[in-house]
Amino acid sequence: MDQRTVKANGIEFACLGEGPEDGPLALCLHGFPDTPHTWRHLLPRLADAGYRAVAPYLRGYAPSSVPEDGRYDTGTLALDACALHEALGGDGDAVIIGHDWGAMATYGAAAFQPDRWRIAVTAAVPPQRSMGERFFAFDQLHRSWYIFFFQTALAEYGVAVDDFVFIDRLWAAWSPGFDGSWDAAQVKKALAAPESLGAAIGYYRAMFAGPPDDPEAAAAQAAGDTTAPQPSLYLHGADDGCMGIEVIGPVVDHLAPGSEVVVIEGAGHFLHVEKPDEVNDHIVRFLTA
Repeated sequence: MDQRTVKANGIEFACLGEGPEDGPLALCLHGFPDTPHTWRHLLPRLADAGYRAVAPYLRGYAPSSVPEDGRYDTGTLALDACALHEALGGDGDAVIIGHDWGAMATYGAAAFQPDRWRIAVTAAVPPQRSMGERFFAFDQLHRSWYIFFFQTALAEYGVAVDDFVFIDRLWAAWSPGFDGSWDAAQVKKALAAPESLGAAIGYYRAMFAGPPDDPEAAAAQAAGDTTAPQPSLYLHGADDGCMGIEVIGPVVDHLAPGSEVVVIEGAGHFLHVEKPDEVNDHIVRFLTA
Protein backbone atom coordinates (compact mmCIF):
# COMPACT_ATOMS: atom_id res chain seq x y z
CA MET A 1 0.00 0.00 0.00
CA ASP A 2 1.20 3.49 -0.73
CA GLN A 3 0.58 6.47 1.54
CA ARG A 4 -0.30 9.96 0.43
CA THR A 5 -1.76 13.14 1.88
CA VAL A 6 -4.90 14.70 0.43
CA LYS A 7 -6.48 17.99 1.48
CA ALA A 8 -10.28 17.87 1.70
CA ASN A 9 -12.84 19.87 3.69
CA GLY A 10 -10.05 21.83 5.38
CA ILE A 11 -8.26 18.70 6.65
CA GLU A 12 -4.96 17.13 5.60
CA PHE A 13 -5.92 13.45 5.32
CA ALA A 14 -3.19 10.82 5.37
CA CYS A 15 -4.41 7.95 3.20
CA LEU A 16 -3.39 4.38 2.48
CA GLY A 17 -4.12 3.27 -1.05
CA GLU A 18 -3.78 0.51 -3.59
CA GLY A 19 -4.98 -0.11 -7.11
CA PRO A 20 -4.87 1.50 -10.57
CA GLU A 21 -5.00 5.29 -10.67
CA ASP A 22 -7.61 5.19 -13.44
CA GLY A 23 -9.88 2.74 -11.59
CA PRO A 24 -13.15 3.78 -9.94
CA LEU A 25 -12.68 5.08 -6.41
CA ALA A 26 -13.43 2.82 -3.44
CA LEU A 27 -13.31 4.97 -0.30
CA CYS A 28 -12.89 2.93 2.91
CA LEU A 29 -13.60 4.66 6.23
CA HIS A 30 -12.55 3.27 9.62
CA GLY A 31 -14.07 3.69 13.06
CA PHE A 32 -12.98 3.67 16.73
CA PRO A 33 -10.65 2.45 18.13
CA ASP A 34 -9.29 1.81 14.70
CA THR A 35 -7.09 2.99 11.83
CA PRO A 36 -7.12 2.47 8.05
CA HIS A 37 -4.76 -0.48 8.59
CA THR A 38 -7.79 -2.65 9.35
CA TRP A 39 -8.63 -2.36 5.64
CA ARG A 40 -5.29 -4.02 4.78
CA HIS A 41 -7.01 -7.21 3.61
CA LEU A 42 -9.72 -5.46 1.60
CA LEU A 43 -7.61 -2.88 -0.25
CA PRO A 44 -5.69 -5.43 -2.35
CA ARG A 45 -8.90 -7.34 -3.10
CA LEU A 46 -10.49 -4.13 -4.35
CA ALA A 47 -7.37 -3.32 -6.35
CA ASP A 48 -7.51 -6.75 -7.99
CA ALA A 49 -11.12 -5.99 -8.92
CA GLY A 50 -9.97 -2.81 -10.67
CA TYR A 51 -10.75 -0.25 -7.98
CA ARG A 52 -8.50 2.53 -6.74
CA ALA A 53 -8.98 1.73 -3.06
CA VAL A 54 -8.21 4.53 -0.60
CA ALA A 55 -8.45 4.37 3.21
CA PRO A 56 -7.89 7.69 5.03
CA TYR A 57 -7.11 8.27 8.67
CA LEU A 58 -10.26 10.07 9.81
CA ARG A 59 -10.06 13.68 10.96
CA GLY A 60 -7.98 14.00 14.12
CA TYR A 61 -6.36 10.56 13.85
CA ALA A 62 -2.63 11.13 13.28
CA PRO A 63 -1.11 11.60 10.81
CA SER A 64 -4.29 13.30 9.55
CA SER A 65 -4.66 16.80 10.95
CA VAL A 66 -6.75 17.82 13.95
CA PRO A 67 -9.48 20.26 12.84
CA GLU A 68 -9.17 23.74 14.27
CA ASP A 69 -12.95 24.06 14.52
CA GLY A 70 -13.22 20.90 16.66
CA ARG A 71 -16.12 19.56 14.60
CA TYR A 72 -16.75 15.79 14.77
CA ASP A 73 -20.50 15.50 14.13
CA THR A 74 -21.68 12.89 11.66
CA GLY A 75 -22.68 15.56 9.17
CA THR A 76 -19.12 16.85 9.04
CA LEU A 77 -17.82 13.29 8.67
CA ALA A 78 -20.17 12.83 5.71
CA LEU A 79 -18.88 16.07 4.18
CA ASP A 80 -15.33 14.80 4.66
CA ALA A 81 -16.20 11.69 2.63
CA CYS A 82 -17.76 13.76 -0.15
CA ALA A 83 -14.78 16.14 -0.19
CA LEU A 84 -12.38 13.19 -0.37
CA HIS A 85 -14.36 11.88 -3.34
CA GLU A 86 -13.79 15.24 -5.03
CA ALA A 87 -10.11 15.53 -4.08
CA LEU A 88 -9.37 11.98 -5.24
CA GLY A 89 -11.06 12.49 -8.58
CA GLY A 90 -13.98 10.17 -7.95
CA ASP A 91 -16.95 9.94 -10.28
CA GLY A 92 -20.38 8.32 -10.29
CA ASP A 93 -18.83 4.85 -10.31
CA ALA A 94 -17.26 5.37 -6.89
CA VAL A 95 -18.24 3.17 -3.95
CA ILE A 96 -18.07 3.99 -0.25
CA ILE A 97 -17.35 1.46 2.50
CA GLY A 98 -17.53 2.29 6.21
CA HIS A 99 -17.07 0.48 9.51
CA ASP A 100 -18.31 1.83 12.87
CA TRP A 101 -17.93 5.65 12.70
CA GLY A 102 -17.08 5.14 9.05
CA ALA A 103 -20.49 3.50 8.64
CA MET A 104 -22.21 6.56 10.08
CA ALA A 105 -20.25 8.80 7.73
CA THR A 106 -21.24 6.51 4.86
CA TYR A 107 -24.97 6.76 5.60
CA GLY A 108 -24.74 10.55 5.51
CA ALA A 109 -22.50 10.82 2.44
CA ALA A 110 -24.50 8.32 0.39
CA ALA A 111 -27.79 10.08 1.14
CA PHE A 112 -26.56 13.69 1.02
CA GLN A 113 -24.67 13.51 -2.28
CA PRO A 114 -25.94 10.27 -3.85
CA ASP A 115 -24.65 11.02 -7.36
CA ARG A 116 -21.11 10.49 -6.08
CA TRP A 117 -21.63 6.88 -5.01
CA ARG A 118 -22.81 3.83 -6.96
CA ILE A 119 -22.95 1.46 -3.99
CA ALA A 120 -22.54 1.75 -0.21
CA VAL A 121 -21.23 -0.91 2.17
CA THR A 122 -21.44 -0.56 5.94
CA ALA A 123 -20.45 -2.75 8.86
CA ALA A 124 -20.93 -3.00 12.64
CA VAL A 125 -23.26 0.01 13.07
CA PRO A 126 -26.71 -0.22 11.43
CA PRO A 127 -28.91 2.72 10.41
CA GLN A 128 -30.06 4.47 13.57
CA ARG A 129 -33.73 4.03 12.68
CA SER A 130 -33.24 0.28 12.44
CA MET A 131 -32.00 0.07 16.03
CA GLY A 132 -34.75 2.24 17.48
CA GLU A 133 -35.37 1.58 21.17
CA ARG A 134 -33.32 -1.63 21.09
CA PHE A 135 -30.23 0.45 21.79
CA PHE A 136 -31.66 1.27 25.23
CA ALA A 137 -32.03 -2.34 26.35
CA PHE A 138 -29.92 -3.04 29.44
CA ASP A 139 -27.47 -5.39 27.75
CA GLN A 140 -26.68 -2.85 25.03
CA LEU A 141 -26.37 0.03 27.50
CA HIS A 142 -23.94 -2.16 29.42
CA ARG A 143 -21.87 -2.63 26.26
CA SER A 144 -22.07 1.10 25.50
CA TRP A 145 -20.88 2.35 28.88
CA TYR A 146 -17.79 3.90 27.27
CA ILE A 147 -19.95 6.35 25.29
CA PHE A 148 -21.20 7.89 28.53
CA PHE A 149 -17.75 7.80 30.13
CA PHE A 150 -16.45 9.76 27.13
CA GLN A 151 -18.78 12.63 28.04
CA THR A 152 -16.73 13.27 31.19
CA ALA A 153 -13.55 15.28 31.68
CA LEU A 154 -11.82 12.10 32.88
CA ALA A 155 -12.09 10.34 29.52
CA GLU A 156 -8.73 11.37 28.05
CA TYR A 157 -6.91 10.35 31.22
CA GLY A 158 -8.78 7.07 31.51
CA VAL A 159 -8.04 6.01 27.93
CA ALA A 160 -4.34 6.96 28.05
CA VAL A 161 -3.44 5.47 31.44
CA ASP A 162 -1.11 2.44 31.56
CA ASP A 163 -0.03 2.73 27.91
CA PHE A 164 -3.58 2.92 26.55
CA VAL A 165 -4.58 -0.45 27.96
CA PHE A 166 -8.16 0.82 27.49
CA ILE A 167 -7.68 0.30 23.73
CA ASP A 168 -6.41 -3.25 24.21
CA ARG A 169 -9.37 -4.12 26.42
CA LEU A 170 -11.92 -2.72 23.96
CA TRP A 171 -10.46 -4.83 21.16
CA ALA A 172 -10.56 -7.92 23.40
CA ALA A 173 -14.13 -7.26 24.54
CA TRP A 174 -15.53 -6.30 21.14
CA SER A 175 -13.89 -9.12 19.15
CA PRO A 176 -13.81 -12.05 21.62
CA GLY A 177 -11.05 -14.57 20.97
CA PHE A 178 -9.27 -12.44 18.36
CA ASP A 179 -5.72 -11.19 18.95
CA GLY A 180 -6.08 -7.52 18.10
CA SER A 181 -2.81 -6.44 19.69
CA TRP A 182 -1.19 -5.35 16.41
CA ASP A 183 -4.21 -3.30 15.40
CA ALA A 184 -4.51 -1.81 18.89
CA ALA A 185 -0.84 -0.75 18.62
CA GLN A 186 -1.64 1.17 15.41
CA VAL A 187 -4.48 2.94 17.21
CA LYS A 188 -2.15 3.92 20.07
CA LYS A 189 0.23 5.51 17.57
CA ALA A 190 -2.60 7.44 15.93
CA LEU A 191 -3.91 8.73 19.28
CA ALA A 192 -0.59 9.20 21.10
CA ALA A 193 -0.74 13.01 20.92
CA PRO A 194 -3.22 14.54 23.39
CA GLU A 195 -4.92 16.52 20.66
CA SER A 196 -5.52 13.37 18.60
CA LEU A 197 -6.89 11.47 21.59
CA GLY A 198 -9.17 14.41 22.33
CA ALA A 199 -10.33 14.34 18.71
CA ALA A 200 -11.26 10.64 18.84
CA ILE A 201 -13.23 11.17 22.04
CA GLY A 202 -14.73 14.31 20.49
CA TYR A 203 -16.68 12.15 18.04
CA TYR A 204 -18.64 10.76 20.99
CA ARG A 205 -19.13 14.13 22.63
CA ALA A 206 -20.62 15.42 19.38
CA MET A 207 -23.32 12.73 19.65
CA PHE A 208 -25.04 14.72 22.40
CA ALA A 209 -24.36 18.21 21.09
CA GLY A 210 -27.40 18.60 18.85
CA PRO A 211 -27.36 19.57 15.16
CA PRO A 212 -24.17 21.30 13.97
CA ASP A 213 -24.22 25.07 13.48
CA ASP A 214 -22.97 24.79 9.91
CA PRO A 215 -26.04 24.50 7.62
CA GLU A 216 -24.38 22.11 5.16
CA ALA A 217 -23.17 19.81 7.94
CA ALA A 218 -26.63 19.93 9.53
CA ALA A 219 -28.19 18.95 6.20
CA ALA A 220 -25.71 16.10 5.74
CA GLN A 221 -26.39 14.88 9.28
CA ALA A 222 -30.14 14.93 8.66
CA ALA A 223 -29.62 13.04 5.39
CA GLY A 224 -27.89 10.28 7.35
CA ASP A 225 -31.23 9.50 9.01
CA THR A 226 -32.91 8.91 5.65
CA THR A 227 -32.64 5.98 3.24
CA ALA A 228 -29.93 6.49 0.64
CA PRO A 229 -30.96 5.49 -2.91
CA GLN A 230 -28.01 3.19 -3.65
CA PRO A 231 -28.13 -0.58 -3.18
CA SER A 232 -26.27 -1.23 0.07
CA LEU A 233 -24.62 -4.17 1.77
CA TYR A 234 -24.67 -4.33 5.56
CA LEU A 235 -22.35 -6.70 7.46
CA HIS A 236 -22.41 -7.56 11.16
CA GLY A 237 -20.45 -9.97 13.31
CA ALA A 238 -22.63 -12.49 15.15
CA ASP A 239 -20.42 -12.17 18.25
CA ASP A 240 -20.03 -8.38 18.21
CA GLY A 241 -19.25 -7.26 21.77
CA CYS A 242 -19.84 -3.59 20.98
CA MET A 243 -23.15 -3.65 19.13
CA GLY A 244 -25.14 -6.79 19.92
CA ILE A 245 -26.64 -8.67 17.00
CA GLU A 246 -30.04 -8.51 18.72
CA VAL A 247 -29.91 -4.71 18.60
CA ILE A 248 -29.47 -4.08 14.87
CA GLY A 249 -33.14 -4.56 14.00
CA PRO A 250 -34.64 -4.97 10.51
CA VAL A 251 -31.72 -3.34 8.70
CA VAL A 252 -32.82 -4.19 5.17
CA ASP A 253 -36.08 -2.30 5.76
CA HIS A 254 -34.02 0.88 6.02
CA LEU A 255 -31.90 0.33 2.92
CA ALA A 256 -32.70 0.84 -0.76
CA PRO A 257 -34.15 -1.93 -2.95
CA GLY A 258 -31.50 -4.44 -3.97
CA SER A 259 -29.73 -4.20 -0.61
CA GLU A 260 -28.52 -7.13 1.49
CA VAL A 261 -27.71 -7.91 5.12
CA VAL A 262 -25.06 -10.52 5.93
CA VAL A 263 -24.26 -11.82 9.42
CA ILE A 264 -20.74 -13.20 9.77
CA GLU A 265 -20.71 -16.14 12.15
CA GLY A 266 -17.79 -16.41 14.56
CA ALA A 267 -16.84 -12.75 14.13
CA GLY A 268 -17.06 -9.78 16.47
CA HIS A 269 -16.95 -6.04 15.96
CA PHE A 270 -13.80 -5.95 13.84
CA LEU A 271 -15.13 -8.57 11.46
CA HIS A 272 -13.07 -7.35 8.50
CA VAL A 273 -9.81 -8.38 10.21
CA GLU A 274 -11.25 -11.40 12.02
CA LYS A 275 -12.80 -13.05 8.97
CA PRO A 276 -11.23 -11.12 6.08
CA ASP A 277 -11.72 -13.70 3.33
CA GLU A 278 -15.41 -14.17 4.08
CA VAL A 279 -16.11 -10.47 4.57
CA ASN A 280 -14.17 -9.42 1.49
CA ASP A 281 -15.78 -12.13 -0.68
CA HIS A 282 -19.17 -10.64 0.20
CA ILE A 283 -18.02 -7.08 -0.50
CA VAL A 284 -16.38 -7.82 -3.84
CA ARG A 285 -19.35 -9.99 -4.89
CA PHE A 286 -21.78 -7.19 -4.09
CA LEU A 287 -19.70 -4.50 -5.83
CA THR A 288 -19.20 -6.52 -9.00
CA ALA A 289 -22.64 -8.14 -9.31
